[in-house]
Amino acid sequence: MPAPYDVLRIANCSGFYGDRLSAAREMVEGGPIDVLTGDYLAELTMLILWKARQRDPDAGYAVSFLAQMHEVLGTCLERGIKVVVNAGGLNPAGLAAKLGELAALGGLHPKIAHLEGDDLLGRLPELREKGHGFANLSTGRLLADSGIEPVTANAYLGGWGIARALSGGADVVICGRVTDAALVTGPAAWAFDWALDDWDRLAGAVAAGHIIECGAQATGGNFSFFTEIEYPVHPGFPIAEMHPDGSCVITKHEGTGGAVTVDTVTAQLLYEIERPEYLNADVVARFDTLRLTQEGPDRVRVSGTRGEPAPDTLKVCLNYLGGFRNSATFVLTGLDIEAKARFAEASLLDATGGSDRFAEFDLRMERPAADTARLTLTVKDPDRDKVGRALFTAVAGTALASYPGFYLEQASPRPTEYGVYWPALIAAAEVPVDVVLADGTRLAVPRPPAVVRRRPDRSVSGAGPRPAQPAGPTVRAPLGRLVGARSGDKGGDANIGLWARTDEAYAWLSAHLGVDELRLLLPEAAELEVVRYELPNLRALNFVLHGLLGEGVAASTRPDPQAKSLGEYLRARPVDIPMELLPGA
Repeated sequence: MPAPYDVLRIANCSGFYGDRLSAAREMVEGGPIDVLTGDYLAELTMLILWKARQRDPDAGYAVSFLAQMHEVLGTCLERGIKVVVNAGGLNPAGLAAKLGELAALGGLHPKIAHLEGDDLLGRLPELREKGHGFANLSTGRLLADSGIEPVTANAYLGGWGIARALSGGADVVICGRVTDAALVTGPAAWAFDWALDDWDRLAGAVAAGHIIECGAQATGGNFSFFTEIEYPVHPGFPIAEMHPDGSCVITKHEGTGGAVTVDTVTAQLLYEIERPEYLNADVVARFDTLRLTQEGPDRVRVSGTRGEPAPDTLKVCLNYLGGFRNSATFVLTGLDIEAKARFAEASLLDATGGSDRFAEFDLRMERPAADTARLTLTVKDPDRDKVGRALFTAVAGTALASYPGFYLEQASPRPTEYGVYWPALIAAAEVPVDVVLADGTRLAVPRPPAVVRRRPDRSVSGAGPRPAQPAGPTVRAPLGRLVGARSGDKGGDANIGLWARTDEAYAWLSAHLGVDELRLLLPEAAELEVVRYELPNLRALNFVLHGLLGEGVAASTRPDPQAKSLGEYLRARPVDIPMELLPGA
């Protein structure tokens, strides 16, 4: 049985593979915590780890985690701090073994467990034979009809394997592809002895996990209103103080930079989500039911999250090699920018033999000022040579015969291999999960019970009546003068979450900004399917732009392939805002 906890302090020390290396030490030494977590995996990361494993079969995990443990493992063992991470990537067993070796060199002997079951690559033939088509969630296309061979295939596991490992005495739990929120649901379920169907409590833990999973993004990083934060540089990483009922307080260590406010937490809640029903392997968390309350300086309470039974499917992230890509960027300056761009395009088509010689030929222009622009050509093809030296030679050959003022900002004769993301679903019953202890003991992991019924729709539960929309005179101003935004990628889709800071501002935002209006503000979304969701409890709208990122971050030809800047771009667009909502207007 776990030790009794009135509050379980879960601290995050990594939001991605490459995050601030010192964060683990900062969290362990900066104040009391009970669990140290780290999120190292993204869809693109799985492909990066696969490439690392091609060079070294014993690799395939986040090596930065070992450096972090070198600094803090001894202290964690001394203080009873549990460590739970998904740094195992494609090789959790390998990372567990390596950590054990390094710990022993320092005279430490932690109980290390790792999870197995998420890696489906070797099981794909068996699963296909059983009728699982792995239909692409974006296109509906069946994997068997695609002619591709995945190089990675990993199911998103939930937190019950983590809970089982902790109940088995583990000091360190190393996971592969678990959901980001599982790093919180697992320890919370263990500490408070939750049942598999404690839907509301689990949903609260999912909300907490989603808030802290991206590290400093919850404490002022990438925050629209960063100028209001007194010390925005080097923000502290977030801590979720979990309570037995599933509520939590989001905070950070005293004296660290950044801030924890209703706004910073709202921004992270809107990051990379779709509909308000946030599906997780353990539960469906209703983000349209939770409430945020500023409890004090750098303390935000998250309460009221309602949960529905866990889905009977798990998401699967497959990656395959799409071919090779290369790009060149031309700078256009001075007069006649549009004519110069047309001249450059014609010259490139002539030099390369035409766009149809490549699997994809993408030419796009960015114009930050009236007298300056950047024209970027990106080509993709299965043939490495076609997009390598041959393309570079063709581009360079236009240098003295193109538009006036021609110069290249970037070009290379060396193409890069790119991967393509293929999202799919698999029946949860087809993915057994085991905890493996250091002595080889295997512990089976229970699954959430089968869905009996769905709870009634609570999407507007407690929302209350909205204030009347302001009807006075308006002023033309950037949308961001009134609202914040956070955007990100969901495979080939992008999301933009927008939130207002007062009830009156939300009443205007929800009435003014529909799908048609968004398309006018973002012309690149004009031909895309755009879906709008309301979260009145957060005074927020969430827009999902389907297909904006093509085949996902690794294959996208956009300058910002993860749509991180899309929200800030939207905030800069001018709209007519009621003057009474803009003090000093």
